Parts: sequence; C-alpha cells; structure tokens
Amino acid sequence: MATVDKQPAIRCRNLVKEYGSGNSLVRALRGVDLDVYAGELTLMVGPSGCGKTTLLSVVAGILEPTSGEVDVLGTDIARMAQWRKVKFRRDNIGFVFQQYNLLPALTAAENVSVPLILAGVPKRKAVEAAIKMLNQMDMGSRAHALPSKLSGGQQQRVAIARALVHHPQLLVCDEPTSALDAKTGHTIMEILRNVAVEGDRAVIIVTHDSRVLEFGDRIARMEDGHIVSVSPEAATIAAH
Repeated sequence: MATVDKQPAIRCRNLVKEYGSGNSLVRALRGVDLDVYAGELTLMVGPSGCGKTTLLSVVAGILEPTSGEVDVLGTDIARMAQWRKVKFRRDNIGFVFQQYNLLPALTAAENVSVPLILAGVPKRKAVEAAIKMLNQMDMGSRAHALPSKLSGGQQQRVAIARALVHHPQLLVCDEPTSALDAKTGHTIMEILRNVAVEGDRAVIIVTHDSRVLEFGDRIARMEDGHIVSVSPEAATIAAH
C-alpha cells in the first residue's frame, strides 16, 4: 500500500468525457477524481455503462477528455500532440484485454515480440526478449506454439508477457479474467499483482469479476460517470 506522501503515478482531477451534442449529448465521465499509485493493483468496479472503460481509455491516452486534468507518469497526456501520445503509449503503457488479441498466424514468442519490433528492435533480439518474458510467465515451453494450441489461461499469460516485454510503468487491463474459470483467473490475478508489487508498476484493472476483488490494493467503485468510493479494503467492496 502506498504511503500518503507518495506521488500518484496517475492523477485525474475533474475529468469529463462527453460524446455528441444537444439532445444526443452523453456524459460518460462526470468530473472524475482518482489517484493510482505505483506498486499497487487498482481495481475499477461498477455496473456496465458506468464509465469504467472510458476512464481506462482516457488514462491510457486512447481517448481525449472533454475537460479536466489527467497526469500519467508525470506527463499531462491530454495536452500532448497525437504523435507524442502514440510514442508515450508505446514506451510507457502495456495493455491486457479480455479476448487476448493474439495474432493467430504468429507463435507465442512472435506475438510477445510485436511491441519491440514496432519500437525498432531487430526481430532476433525482440524474439529473444519475448522468450525471456515468457519464461517469467512459466510459458517458455510453449514459446513456439500458435495461439490455437494454447488454453485460455495460457493465451492470457502470453498477452501479459506481450504487455510487459517493453517494461512499461503502467499496465491497463480490461476484464482480463472474465473469460477464464475461477482457478485460472486466480492465477492470472496473482501474476498481475506480482507485476505491480515486484515491478513497482501502476496496474489498473477494469472488472466485473467479483472473484478477484481480494487482489485489489485499492478498489474504485464507479456509478453513472463518477467515482463514488475508493477503498483499500477489498472486503468492504465484496460485501456489497
């Protein structure tokens, strides 16, 4: 748990995101305040449509806020030029998704190497780094397997390795366990928690999966575009 004097890795203040105008105006975020700390796993929970994924996308620099402040790793990404934002995401942020998003024609190692190749690393060195990361995920023996030959849990480990291979300081995850059985989901959350604590990374996970709440250092509950509570007590949220 972060100390009170530690600076947040992510700082959102009065964050607003609107779509459309006039009668069709939709306010997805309605003045969100949120701090996320390195070395912790922060869960965002709440009903569908409450703004969780929108907030995750704004924090990751995928969506631009309508107004408000969003400081990520000491950088005001909302005011970045688009090309700088793309580079910032490439260098500093890793992404993990519910559906894994692995390229079916590439092996596990080749999938993991993609972020490095896009950053200009020679393919041979990129694949070597990918295999090393897969070894850390206990997936070294499956490095040359295609995604179709891997279980859901194995594919998610590959996806996590891909998100970490460039050593980002922020990891954002959208429903990483909801397609997995309870035991596999528990294993994936243990991996993500270790990623946060041992790597001193900020890890944010959007989830509907009540089975994983025990892993959260902080749990932010959203309703109707607002953060209504942030609690370090997983049991408090799980009881609701």
